[in-house]
Amino acid sequence: MWWWKQKIHSSWVVAIVSAGFVVGVAVSPLMPRVHWLVACAGLAGVVVSFVILRYYVVAPAALAGVLFGASYGSAHLVQRSVYEQFIGKNIQVRGRVREDPARSSSGALSLQIDRVSINHVAMPGALFVSARSVREVKRGDIVEAKGDARAGFANFPLSVSVMALGTVTRAPTADIGRVARDWFADKVRVVIPEPQVSLGIGFLTGQKSALPPELADALKIAGLTHIVVASGYNLTILVQMARKLLLRASKFLAAVSSSVMVLAFMAVTGLSPSMTRAGLVSGMSLLAWYYGHGFHPFVLLPFAAALTVAFQPSYVWGDLGWQLSFAAFAGVMIVAPLLHHYFFGEKEPGMIRQLLGETIAAHLVTVPVIALSFGVISNVAIIANVLVVPLVPLAMLLTFVCGVGVMLSMPFVQYIALPTNWLLEYMVKVAEVVADIPWAQSELPLPPLVWAGYALALGAACLWMWRQTHHRFRGVSVDESERFRERDRQTCRR
Repeated sequence: MWWWKQKIHSSWVVAIVSAGFVVGVAVSPLMPRVHWLVACAGLAGVVVSFVILRYYVVAPAALAGVLFGASYGSAHLVQRSVYEQFIGKNIQVRGRVREDPARSSSGALSLQIDRVSINHVAMPGALFVSARSVREVKRGDIVEAKGDARAGFANFPLSVSVMALGTVTRAPTADIGRVARDWFADKVRVVIPEPQVSLGIGFLTGQKSALPPELADALKIAGLTHIVVASGYNLTILVQMARKLLLRASKFLAAVSSSVMVLAFMAVTGLSPSMTRAGLVSGMSLLAWYYGHGFHPFVLLPFAAALTVAFQPSYVWGDLGWQLSFAAFAGVMIVAPLLHHYFFGEKEPGMIRQLLGETIAAHLVTVPVIALSFGVISNVAIIANVLVVPLVPLAMLLTFVCGVGVMLSMPFVQYIALPTNWLLEYMVKVAEVVADIPWAQSELPLPPLVWAGYALALGAACLWMWRQTHHRFRGVSVDESERFRERDRQTCRR
């Protein structure tokens, strides 16, 4: 009966405060402007919770996190409110393209710009610009345009529709990562034709914008878009390869090289919401692996979410990439291990069974987000992922070797390019074939209340499976650092 007086580990307080912070930021648009005293009260509550560290501080810690998050989100909303004066007006906008531009099949160009100035006055945040333009625009370019301002959507406080872009300024050193990526991609294109080369480069660099519109649509219908979007999957493959190759030489060297690879990959792909989450989690997992520790997923998930929301509060208000990234992350780290343990016991799953379980788990968790955003879901995602995803690491390796071979003018590069082209062509065909199936997609125009019930049912099912299996989540890691920890220690001893 005195359990509530027992000590609680500080990591659980971190998780509780982090979850409360995210909730507070999420609900801040529904609240009136929060006074700064509320932020002080929330911060004081957080400090007291870490000092006491007893079970009876759980509820106050959550409340403190909510109060601090609400005040933090409110302050950000006050900054965004300066855009309201421009809605319905013709404005002159200038800014830097922060992510790879997207071009629709009709030729419409979509840009996300930051470092914004409107009518020559610096503004906070980022804007969405749509234009009918055939001009080439790349990430890192400075664009100027004049157009009609409209109310924003998702995490954009304002959207601007322009008939034609004005000046486009490109500095060679503005985005070194993008320049290096494009230079390497041009080398690969020498030996591999389209659309296979765009798919291979997408695996390596997450450059979805280079895909032909037909292939991009097929990947979307087949539920395979995640393999060419800069995300944790691509980064995990690179980090694991670096760690395994260098671990025999030195654990320190393996950790440092993997960390450098994380930073380099983030520079190449850009700081999209999914990449921000993936880079943060990979860095934390590498740090834990190096010191022989691990993160509990129920601590890692809210903590990573809180850090990304602190970096950009608008992520939680409507950024689909952020929502899908964390939903899939939760599916892989929580739902998939429970499914494996419940149906197959404690035996470690093989590659195919693990892939199938993680795909099903991620699909189950992301279905509400996708259905509420698009009104449709993919019925062939599991089939397509099983046929394609196990071959992605090999395709990444072969594509990289082709690029290096062209760079160094190696005579045997053509012999590497041939099987690379065959492998990528197989993946393209799988996406096209499954996307052409009449029942590949289904419309699910269900109200949000129904999906809320679905989420509660899924949570109840996970709780029931956990009570039946008593699964220990501490062994779960997104980059498998826990799975390979003992094997790595034995390798170091040898």
